[in-house]
Amino acid sequence: MTKNTTTNHPNKAILASQDTSVSLANATANFASFGSGMTAHLKAWISALQKANDLLPSHLRFDDVDFAEETQENGKISLSLIEQLEDLPVFALSVVVQKQALLPGEAGEDKKAAFEAHIADWATQNPLWQIIKVVRSTDTLQDSTGRDRLTPVLTYRYILMPTDTAIMQPGKKSAAARLLDDGITAHLRQFIETLPITDNLGGDAAIDCHIVSLAKMLRPHRVAVFDMDSTLIEQEVIVELAKHANIGDQVSEITESAMRGEIDFDTSFSERVALLEGLPTDALDEIQQQLTLSAGARTLIATLKSLGYHTVLVSGGFTYFAERIAQELGIDEVHANDLDIEEGIVTGNVNLPIVNGERKATLVQQVADRMNITPAQVICVGDGANDLPMMALADLGVAYHAKPIVRARADAAINATGLEGVLYVLGYAAQDLL
Repeated sequence: MTKNTTTNHPNKAILASQDTSVSLANATANFASFGSGMTAHLKAWISALQKANDLLPSHLRFDDVDFAEETQENGKISLSLIEQLEDLPVFALSVVVQKQALLPGEAGEDKKAAFEAHIADWATQNPLWQIIKVVRSTDTLQDSTGRDRLTPVLTYRYILMPTDTAIMQPGKKSAAARLLDDGITAHLRQFIETLPITDNLGGDAAIDCHIVSLAKMLRPHRVAVFDMDSTLIEQEVIVELAKHANIGDQVSEITESAMRGEIDFDTSFSERVALLEGLPTDALDEIQQQLTLSAGARTLIATLKSLGYHTVLVSGGFTYFAERIAQELGIDEVHANDLDIEEGIVTGNVNLPIVNGERKATLVQQVADRMNITPAQVICVGDGANDLPMMALADLGVAYHAKPIVRARADAAINATGLEGVLYVLGYAAQDLL
């Protein structure tokens, strides 16, 4: 049975009319009602966009947005302006670099200044693209809990736009984003190769380069959906269960068969669960105690909730564990597989429907429908191939320390930080969120 907690937390950043079905042509987002964190975030990006007004079509102008909050009329922006940016090759670039990669060397060289110059050098080499810096590059987020293991980073934020901002079809825009991502990442990799990278830094993983449509960055999102195993938590629960039941080899064989395409996900899931027959709930409780939250998970969820997001856990794992993880993090809603238990013993039976990739996407659509929003106001975060359908449905799909196929198809991929990196993908600066 799937738990469905439907307590909603209204997003302060939603349309001024509070009617999500209102036409975007007439809708406005009111900066004065966003709260300080999101106000600073939007102000920084739109202030940078105002510097590029001459490069935008004549009907798109952002220079009349007043960020003062003294009056009800100030701080408003037409959401139709944001939506029209979606048709243009205008991108947000966030570069996230681990601080330890830029520590001064023995000779005292200023690696931070050299890195910033290297980014500027890309703009020199690509004169057909304008690169506009978003003010307030930032130091790392603060760990208010003292136990979230946030990665110390520096973040750099830019708007990228060509000298010709003609309307671009979605497919071509996605292709342009990929080319930019590949080009800038390769350029940054040249700098990384000059550093004495250690195993602790993880080579190329010392830097994340996120390029997304600026419209996605500025659009008010209301829902954030997360996978659980290897995303919100560091473990794969089915693997931990198999270890405890001494069936690791059998489970691995089934998993490898599924990866070879010999059996589908539902069949492999059912066969693995069947092997758990007879496992007592005491063992489940013991495994639960051993599960560890991913670095940055607490900070990310707490920050998103402070910004008004409705948070959802959608897992191909089990409600027995998912509900407890959701409770610990303060996640609003849980969807997972029910682990059939009778008299304190796992029966090995599977309750349908199984939460596979297609089911995850269906659940995300159902959440959006229930909240009277579209998937354009949803972000999804995951690591596995079964997360791709829901990530494709969402406005922004984020791969977290993911498999190569997931990184390749996601809108952004996090490798240099913990889950707090989702905030950097969304364009936030640390001081915006303190």
